Amino acid sequence: WYDMRRFYNVLLNTLIANVTTSYLWFALTFWVYLETQSVLATGIIGGAYMLLVAIFSIVFGTVVDHHKKKNVMVFSSIFTLLFFALGGLVYYWFDKSQLLDWTGPVFWLFTGVILVGAVVENMRNIALSTTVTLLVPKDDHDKANGMVGSVQGVAFMVTSVFSGFSVGMLGMGWTMLIAIILTAIAAVHILFVNIPEEKIYHDPELKNKKIDLKGSVAAIRAVPGLAWLIVFTTFNNLVGGVFMALMDPYGLTLFSVEMWGVVLGITSTGFIVGGMVIAKKGLGKNPLKTMLLINIATAVLGGLFTIREFWLLYVVGIFLYMCLMPAAEAVEQTIIQRVVPLKRQGRVFGLAQAVESAAAPITAFIVAPFAQFAIIPYMNSDAGAQVLGWLLGEGQARGIALVFLAASMIMLAVVLLAFKTRAYRQLSEYYQKA
Repeated sequence: WYDMRRFYNVLLNTLIANVTTSYLWFALTFWVYLETQSVLATGIIGGAYMLLVAIFSIVFGTVVDHHKKKNVMVFSSIFTLLFFALGGLVYYWFDKSQLLDWTGPVFWLFTGVILVGAVVENMRNIALSTTVTLLVPKDDHDKANGMVGSVQGVAFMVTSVFSGFSVGMLGMGWTMLIAIILTAIAAVHILFVNIPEEKIYHDPELKNKKIDLKGSVAAIRAVPGLAWLIVFTTFNNLVGGVFMALMDPYGLTLFSVEMWGVVLGITSTGFIVGGMVIAKKGLGKNPLKTMLLINIATAVLGGLFTIREFWLLYVVGIFLYMCLMPAAEAVEQTIIQRVVPLKRQGRVFGLAQAVESAAAPITAFIVAPFAQFAIIPYMNSDAGAQVLGWLLGEGQARGIALVFLAASMIMLAVVLLAFKTRAYRQLSEYYQKA
């Protein structure tokens, strides 16, 4: 039943799908900031994306448990293609002035259509997590999840470079057309990917429910400490929400849009490096302890990589941060695949994604306007320079640096406390016995 070759084919299709979605999403974020110079606009776009992922992930998880995994991936690909095509029609129908007026309805129609297409693509990522259980031997789940991290890193690297150059050299119109063509290729390719699944492992409690929140919660509560893992991973996304809102604006103050795309492409090799290390070495006997140690390193990096407005410090910091991300993601995937029955994994992954994704938009929606109207002006003033100049130096992006530092220190305190919790000990023991 286990077949790594088929798993590799699923990974290849995931690469194609992630490249197509990320390419357009990155380009949209770059384009909006360059044309509007608004941190608030990019923060709202990023926050809205994560908020919709949070809202619909429970539905996606129920769909994954209720249908064959390939059928879910086919539906997701076709839906995304249709909405990206609709976004292209909106772009060509309205004037650029209307498209870039982020206080008007046309801007939000355009970004909203693209956003919905990108959100639904997440359904296939939940399905992918369950295919690891289907196609990979249990003892190799952590290594397979490391491969998933590497594939995501390749997608991030490719799209980072091409999105920057595409917006800077071709413009948003050609970028839309390229994204639609690539999305169509991904939708066709998935039709030829074989995922052997003779039957659906139905949960009798699922029946015809579209949303099974009760079943999702019950499956999580059945494992001691699993709810704590999801809550803790949610805290990880607090820093992620800050990065989502402010990483691009900070980078675009240091680099041109073309060069910023190259920087993201180079630093995203950290995803590949981190994923390859996990694919080779695994996550150790206690993946939960591994995750906490990684989060300590993440918090330290997040506080230091903008401590001075120096491009090399920022680039190295992003690279190291991305090296750690595949391991943090793989831990949760590996634990759930080990301790939760396959028939409920879709809903558990969906609920986990919903709860964890909710943290990022909350911080993005709070941080972006607060940074735009309060912190950045304060740090650019003489008073801000006198109070915090000794710590953060001087420069136009010192306000963003202060936000990164504060969020990271909060994260560090939470991680250190987590080591002392009873839930940490319970889940570690349960995983060993599973």
